Amino acid sequence: MLDEKTGQWMAIPGVAGIAAGTSKGKPCIKILTTSNPSEIKEKFPSTIEGYPVIFEETGTFRAIGSN
Repeated sequence: MLDEKTGQWMAIPGVAGIAAGTSKGKPCIKILTTSNPSEIKEKFPSTIEGYPVIFEETGTFRAIGSN
């Protein structure tokens, strides 16, 4: 399911990444953001296929060795 939606979700401004993860020891979908997650939360449902959607502000990612 993540593979199907990742491109669409990554096109949303402020989204830095999408990951399967855990929260409080349970599986979840993590939306990694470059800025305040509250601005992005309204663009996602609270659960996807029964998994909670968790937002985490991470900032921008860069490849090692890039400027």
